[in-house]
Parts: sequence; C-alpha cells; structure tokens
Amino acid sequence: MPTMTAKRDYYEVLGVSRNASEKEIAAAYRKLAIRYHPDSNPDDADATEKFKEAAEAYEVLSDADKRALYDQYGHAGLEAGNAAPHFTDVGDIFEAFGDLFGFGGLFGGGGGRRRPRQRRGADVRCDVTLDLEEAAKGVTKTVEFARSARCETCQGSGSKPGSQREVCRRCGGRGQVIQSAGILRVQTTCPYCHGAGSVISDPCGDCRGNGYVKQRVELEVAIPAGIDDSMRVRLAGEGEPSPDGGPRGDCYCFVTVRPHRLFQRDGDHLLLRLPVTYSQAALGARIEVPTLTGRAELEIPAGTQSGELFRLRSRGMPNVRGGPMGDLIVQTYIEVPKKLTPRQQELLRELAEVENSHVSPQRKSFLDKLTSYFTGEGES
Repeated sequence: MPTMTAKRDYYEVLGVSRNASEKEIAAAYRKLAIRYHPDSNPDDADATEKFKEAAEAYEVLSDADKRALYDQYGHAGLEAGNAAPHFTDVGDIFEAFGDLFGFGGLFGGGGGRRRPRQRRGADVRCDVTLDLEEAAKGVTKTVEFARSARCETCQGSGSKPGSQREVCRRCGGRGQVIQSAGILRVQTTCPYCHGAGSVISDPCGDCRGNGYVKQRVELEVAIPAGIDDSMRVRLAGEGEPSPDGGPRGDCYCFVTVRPHRLFQRDGDHLLLRLPVTYSQAALGARIEVPTLTGRAELEIPAGTQSGELFRLRSRGMPNVRGGPMGDLIVQTYIEVPKKLTPRQQELLRELAEVENSHVSPQRKSFLDKLTSYFTGEGES
C-alpha cells in the first residue's frame, strides 16, 4: 500500500518566520524559484518538485485569507476550506506567477511557455448626486461619461485606410524578446511593439494610430435603495475596450448623497433633533415627528430631559445589502422661547414662586427707569 508523504510546513519551505511580511515572503520565493527553476536544473526531478513546493507555499502565504486559514488549521484547514494550492504542473506556475517581479516572463523557456493573455480594458468613472429620499427609495439615474469607441475611419486598426501594419523588426512579429540573465532566459514584452508583433507605419489621421476615439456616453444606472455617500455602483462591461480583443473594463458610478435639512445619517440609522417645550418635557406629550415615509407619533414621557434619545424601529434607511431596516433616533432638546406673552410670564413667575426659585425681576421700560433715576424713586 503506498504511503502518503506529509507536506512540509510552508514557512519552513520558504525559510521565513511565521510573522514574515509579504515583502519577505515574495523575496524568499523568488530566491527558491530561481534556484530550482527547470531551466537551471534540466532533467532534475527533485529540483522540479522543490520548485512546485515553493510555488505552493507562496500561493498560500501571499494570500491573506489562505494564510489566516493555514495559520489556524494547517494543511487540513486549506483542504476543508477548498483553498488548497491548485497547481497541476510547472506550466500552471508559470501562468500564475510569471509577472510576479515585473517581467513579462521571468520564467521564460523550459516547460513553462506562457500562454498569451488578452488584456482587460481599463475601468472608467462617473458621478451621481442624490437626495436622501432618493437614496432611501432607490432610483434610476442617467449618467454621462467619456470612453473610447472604435475609430470608424480605420475600423480600429490604427492605420490609415489603404495602408497596413508592418511586422515588428525588433521581435520579428513574436511580440516577445528573450534576454539572458545569468543562467536564465528572461522573456519580456517587446518594448517597440508592446507585444503586438506589428507596428503602424502610416497612422490614421482621425485617431492618430490609436484605433479609438473618445466619445460621450449616456447610460441608465439603477441605484439600489439604502445606498450611502461615497459608495459606488458597478456597471459591468461599460468601461474602456480592451487593446487586444479582451473583455471591456467596467464603469464605476460614485454616489454622493446631499445633506438633509432634518435628518443626519449614521449608517442605516437616521438622527432627528426634535425641539420640545418645557411644558411638554415636564408633563409629557404625544408629538408628531417627520420620517422619510410620512409622519409618525412619538410618546414623550413626563420628566423628559434635554438630550434624551427615543428610537422608532425600522423608520430609518433600508440596508443596501438586504439586511434589516435602520431606525429613526429622535433626540429631544428643550426649546426656550425668546419672547413670552404677559400671560406666559405671569404663569412662569407663579411657577418660580412655587419652586422657590430665584428669577430675574420684571424689566421696567426705559422711560420708567429714566423717571426713577431723575426723581430718586426706588433709592434706599
């Protein structure tokens, strides 16, 4: 019966400590990858296995989630969490980590010739501004932004109509050049044709050889209910086209929510500062308060203090991810009137006497004060 060989600890494989930084892990992997590279060790099965082992260790330890899983549960945790390394041969390693150190093909040649990849188009940005009510209900907005479109004059070729691209003389049409780096062959993208394998000899006058021209685009974007300030909505495939036939980039719509004149937002909750009179706070009252969906009634108990908080459940903002509704939090503050009627003054003074409180005497008019000053009335 065949025996299973236990996997070595990944930190031991790379020769780093368990608290090593990402930079230290990448540097350690690079040294081992160069040391055990198939080009450096032809027909050496042991070196190839160590090359694979180092790649496995790097794949796990360079990924924050996989590393955390491995640190807690080891190899068994990776298997249980469906996070175990997925390499089947050396070619997979070349495909995954060929661009790790900034070269188009650090691992050129050998059994690891990399398959050409189509580049994805660049992402673009647009902006939209909403009222709080729109953010609460969800709304469809028309956004406008600029992106590239295929040049109709040259049909995207970049060449002047009637002319053709020429084979790149630097790379001979391969799009890649091979350079020697010690015992390794380093394959990099051709700096002259940028990997295309051909160059434009007579560029199109409308797009100047780019193959694309800028245009303004209008799109409808569905803003989900509950979206918050600075969140963004992704419009898949609405970005820049790929330069070599790959998928388009995305458009990201950044949302700004205007400040509201009544409500302040805290996540999914809304805060409302509600003025109440002294008598309402002292005796209690039922008060109508505004919400985003209409009016609601709030019970103010007798003896309510300024700054107390009351919560109206599920009267705040919807959760953009489908969670429970936020609440409306009402904060009371005692509103002191700036002007009082004579009757109000009379009643408040009677209350002050009952409470045995010292209050300012009634103010005399300026003329009364002036008369008292000249006649000497009121002097002791």
